[in-house]
Amino acid sequence: MNKKQIFTRSVITVAIALASSQTMAAGFQLNAQSATGLGRAFSGDGVIADNASTMAKNAASMALFDAPALSLGIIAIDTDVNVKNTLYNNKPINDASIGGTSYAPNIYYIQPINDKFSVGASLYSNFGTKTEFKEGYKADLFGGLTDVKSVNLGLSAAYRINQHFSVGGGLDIIHGSGKLQRGRNNPLLGGKNTVDIDADGIALGYNLGAIYEYNQNNRFGLSYRYSPTIKAKGDIHAPGNYSNEKLKIPLPSILEFSGFNKLNDKFAVHYSIQWIEWSAFDQLSTTGGNFTKDYQWQNSWHYSVGGTYYLNNDWTLRAGYMHDTSAQGNITSISVPDSDRNWLSGGFSYHLDSKSTIDFGLTYLIGKDVDVSESQYLAPGIKPSVSATTRANAWLYGLQYSRSF
Repeated sequence: MNKKQIFTRSVITVAIALASSQTMAAGFQLNAQSATGLGRAFSGDGVIADNASTMAKNAASMALFDAPALSLGIIAIDTDVNVKNTLYNNKPINDASIGGTSYAPNIYYIQPINDKFSVGASLYSNFGTKTEFKEGYKADLFGGLTDVKSVNLGLSAAYRINQHFSVGGGLDIIHGSGKLQRGRNNPLLGGKNTVDIDADGIALGYNLGAIYEYNQNNRFGLSYRYSPTIKAKGDIHAPGNYSNEKLKIPLPSILEFSGFNKLNDKFAVHYSIQWIEWSAFDQLSTTGGNFTKDYQWQNSWHYSVGGTYYLNNDWTLRAGYMHDTSAQGNITSISVPDSDRNWLSGGFSYHLDSKSTIDFGLTYLIGKDVDVSESQYLAPGIKPSVSATTRANAWLYGLQYSRSF
């Protein structure tokens, strides 16, 4: 293998790792299940059961519906990522402002079979993000373009045991896809991109949930979502043999507790605690064993609290706050900025009639400055490095229509 092949293959290794990290990074693991939930920072989302989107958080909540329910909407995720104070191979280069807009549509349907049993189906996205450095960026080997999407098809069922207890569960069919470019317009490769990857894969997961209702105004829920390992098949336009292998990407399982308390006819409080098993993301490897890279991810937490004000028969107002902790430990990257984050959320529902509702939700997600330092051995005498300070913020906008039948 000549020096150029060694260089390119090594860069592919780095790029695959970065692409997978981008897919998994907590900094872009944005909740995007519904505009209603977005408006309250997803606090209490698994037990409020104000429309069919509640099934995305806890399948047992379907047992709270006594009529068929449909909910569909879209969330726009506008990320703003700044990379500053950058040194590439110990030489200062220009700051970069990156980010992009992704769209996460969703649709849910719940069908009660009788007063005990309900079934439902859902289609929504867990990830949707895009970061892109301008072409010509000197550290493009570590930056470039990353565009990641996922779709979750859920089939669920719920059973009401009695007036206090309900249980539920379902199957998740997860499709993930990603596009990655690194070292664009490389003169050593005749102006081609050093790395140009387009990968996707499908895997199966499941979810379980339970709800306890003290009465109609006070209820609590617990849910668990098992996330599988996706084996992503990549179309790699570069020398090397990774195109004949699949990349194994372990996804984190999630445990969530939610509560809802309606204090009077006008006001309710709700809250959630979510644990995400990011420690499952211990390494990336290919099915053929030609690539293995260890990571040092840590489990993370989301804490959210919110309130709902029932203004009148036409309008419902809501707000919420969430704090969620970083999943990254010692390994960081300019293309995968991650930090503890704070969510500031607000939204409303307008009731078109007794059966139809329009929801709007808005969230500003605030990150923190993170110092990044990374390097990669590519070949004898070739070990590029970059250090910088990164910060990732985002705006999320959600619109949703819900109807009962």
